[in-house]
Amino acid sequence: MSSPDQSSPETSSSTDIDSPPRYCVGIDLGTTNCVLAYVDTDAESRRVEVFSVPQWVDLDILESRTTLPSFHYTLTDSEIKAAEAAKSNRQLAHFLVDPLNERVGEHARVAGSSHPGRLIASAKSWLSHEGVDRSSDLLPWHGDGDVTKKSPMAASAAYLAHLRSAWDAVHPEHPMAQQDVVITLPASFDEVARELTVAAAAQAGLPRIQLIEEPQAAFYAWLDRHTDDWTDRVRVGQLILVCDIGGGTTDLTLIRVRPAATRQSGEEGDVEVKSGAVQFHRIAVGKHLILGGDNLDLAIAKDAESRLDSALPARRWQRLVAAARGVKEMMLSPGRPSETTIHLSGEGSSLIGDSISLTVTAEQVDRVLLDGFFPEVPLDASVIGGQSGFQELGLPYAADPAITKHLAEFLRAHRDTGVDDDAVDSRRVDLVLFNGGVLRSGAIQDRLVDCLAKWFGGEDSHWRPETLQSPRLDLAVAQGAAYYALVRRGEGVRIAANLARTYFMQISQSPPRAVCMIPADAQAGQTYRIDSLPMELRVGVPVSFPLWVSSTRLADRPGDVVDIDASEMTALPPIHTALRDRNRKAQTTLKIVIETQLSEIGTIGVYCVAAGDGVSKTETGESDGSAKPSQRKRRWKLDFDIRATLETDRDAHQGGGEASGIVDEETLEACEREIESVFVRGDEKPAKLVKRLQSSLELKRDDWPPVLLRGIWESLVRVEPQRRRSPAHESRWLNLLGYSLRPGYGVAVDDWRTSQTWRLLFGKIAHDDPQTRAETLILWRRIAGGLTDGQQAQLASVLKRNLMSGTLRPESAEALEAWRLAGSLERLPIADKLDLTRAALRQLERKNARALYPALLWAIGRMATRIPAYGPINLVIGTRDASNILQKLLTCPAVHTPAATSSKQTGHPEQIRSTAALALTQLSRRCHDRFRDLDDSDRQRVLRQLEDLDAPAHFLRLVAEGGQFDHEEQEAIFGDSLPLGIELR
Repeated sequence: MSSPDQSSPETSSSTDIDSPPRYCVGIDLGTTNCVLAYVDTDAESRRVEVFSVPQWVDLDILESRTTLPSFHYTLTDSEIKAAEAAKSNRQLAHFLVDPLNERVGEHARVAGSSHPGRLIASAKSWLSHEGVDRSSDLLPWHGDGDVTKKSPMAASAAYLAHLRSAWDAVHPEHPMAQQDVVITLPASFDEVARELTVAAAAQAGLPRIQLIEEPQAAFYAWLDRHTDDWTDRVRVGQLILVCDIGGGTTDLTLIRVRPAATRQSGEEGDVEVKSGAVQFHRIAVGKHLILGGDNLDLAIAKDAESRLDSALPARRWQRLVAAARGVKEMMLSPGRPSETTIHLSGEGSSLIGDSISLTVTAEQVDRVLLDGFFPEVPLDASVIGGQSGFQELGLPYAADPAITKHLAEFLRAHRDTGVDDDAVDSRRVDLVLFNGGVLRSGAIQDRLVDCLAKWFGGEDSHWRPETLQSPRLDLAVAQGAAYYALVRRGEGVRIAANLARTYFMQISQSPPRAVCMIPADAQAGQTYRIDSLPMELRVGVPVSFPLWVSSTRLADRPGDVVDIDASEMTALPPIHTALRDRNRKAQTTLKIVIETQLSEIGTIGVYCVAAGDGVSKTETGESDGSAKPSQRKRRWKLDFDIRATLETDRDAHQGGGEASGIVDEETLEACEREIESVFVRGDEKPAKLVKRLQSSLELKRDDWPPVLLRGIWESLVRVEPQRRRSPAHESRWLNLLGYSLRPGYGVAVDDWRTSQTWRLLFGKIAHDDPQTRAETLILWRRIAGGLTDGQQAQLASVLKRNLMSGTLRPESAEALEAWRLAGSLERLPIADKLDLTRAALRQLERKNARALYPALLWAIGRMATRIPAYGPINLVIGTRDASNILQKLLTCPAVHTPAATSSKQTGHPEQIRSTAALALTQLSRRCHDRFRDLDDSDRQRVLRQLEDLDAPAHFLRLVAEGGQFDHEEQEAIFGDSLPLGIELR
């Protein structure tokens, strides 16, 4: 828990230094390219210039380019040897920070097209991917086995470090870390992505930066280019659209032109007077859309593949996508050819004979891109929801690829935003500034302008919005960032930009309601205090704060309570914390209020402040809720839970678990009395505890709602020392603790509960007997989804030692539960999953292990599944290994167990058959991702085997067509009943 009163290096500004730095530096940290621009403030003419970045363009060729492609490549062994031989060029590049086996920039881009499993691309899109742990090492997605993976943040830091090192080599007396550095990001980046961008800069050796949104930077670049005449090109009342379509995102921004105001003294005090000058106000930003050049590459590749006899395997598909990127860039450039050819070499022994040549015409590209992404639609066109058809690259692409639909929706929502009733403000787009590599195409620009003309032209069929031209769309954002660094010093023209998004904190589940924390018109440096909702929190007990953001609800004020509407509001990662108060250790509760702040660099701060501390009512300001910092406060910073975006902890926003039943304090107290009667007073036998709880609650155990279960968990933790009374007490305590916390996620702050359980139990079992050991394994299996990667790895090391040494008797409950726990550890590295899966397959061949067959089959199904129950997709076993596992499974006698013909048969044949069917379904279930789907021949074999096993028809549909398991099937996969309202993902 950090205190906000301590200064943070990334939030300090140039005013902290005695004299301003010599250079103003702007960095476009792009999805496809990075650009570095700067202004030398000591020069006679202060001009924005572009820095030529030295980089490897081949193994042994070093050149300087105006752009640094945003690609990271790990060299092969042969490439490393060739690079080592190029001593002279390596000496020339002594200033580059790239390790010998890694490259960023042009060579990375080119080499990665041939070896896509070694290439990190679109790191910026991953940085904003709220469905993964963005700080974990998961790139390259579906990378080669010998490639060391990096997190999206680390990949971004690598590009920034290369730029910093190259700059420092040229300006040793003025290192970049000591200059005014501005880094750009999409206007629609969420708060986690913004904070990770700051963290990436710090990791790259740039601890003191400012952030600016890319559309604003692009407009600043236009202002810089038109220093002498921009006042003649705009007029008061106009509405300017900045449409930025880059490699990974579509970013939409509206800027209004308003009369500038000055303050003059009069008889009644200072008054605001409008002058003849104009001022630009950024009034709206669009939703975050992962929809850009990457999607165009995929569409061109899909269209080309459709002309083949069959779908390409995964690696060749990756090479086709890389080739499609080159086709797109060629066909979107002026003077494009009428057609081009894509060459795909064969693989292995068929290197030449299996090669493919595909002709792509300019007409085909126009059809795919213009009709697919920029169709002519009416202004009232609706965006289609759902899931994108592009699944192979792992990113959450926008479901509807029609950018014109997203533009229409954005303009419908905001065309009246910021309209001044005292002036004739335009409700139509008067001026358009295009930015981003996709919009280099004149045909795409024309299509967008045509749509705007039809939407807003009305009866004037000749009206068209004016286009503000930019000579180099790929350089404009960095140039505008460098210009903005000058603006921060008081030079040039400033865009007045408020937050343009409203932030909310959820305060109730039924009905779902939230309180406004930060208004859309917030300015950097403002603080807001929500006095209208004082809270009383227990010290040391975890609390959860579900957060929401809206780019359409722009009129709500701090303290306003509103109904949550998912069509207008987007869930952010929740904030989880447990307060600690050193000043009042004995106090069990603390009265607090929520305080929020918009920092100077555009990040959001959320704090718990002890009630009575901080600002007074007069300092807060009753009109807008903004507050000025006053005396020292006791406050705690609440950090966004990045990891929680992986889990159903994110369901705290929807309340899947909590909504299944709210339990009153009297009921929880009754449960606690029953638990104390067993563990504290010793009045009742442990074996009777569950029955007594069911009787007291008048509810069967499977009907206990999650909130009640978590209350039982808290009661059990309070009596934890008494589990040592006897082996029976400890076994019952372990069994009920795991049951009450299953599946380790799904209720707010379950991550905290799981970490507490780990701290209490791992390696600390009191009674070393078979029953207690088995119950411990059951507990870890039940809450495995809430365990971290490291915790699962620790469990796996113990399991591998026991399961592979043969120390556990096959017929023992401990062996059965050990295999089931192994199958539940979905966050293990693929290599560990393969080791355990192969060991399970070997056990299936042993007749004396028949009692283990159901557990072994169940574990194999979980470990080799195509779609994990809760784990990340990047840890799914690859298709080649999965196919090998399938072949062994299909020839295994256990899978061909006949139906029971006699009650005297042993080994539960019906259970073996049903578990085998479930395992085969998980292993071959279709997910429409060629990196995970088995080939058609494998799936056909599975379908035949499922029919022989009399598997449910739904299993056959899942294998043939894909889909979701129903609740009962999910419970079979989980290996236990699921709490009400909680589903596996």
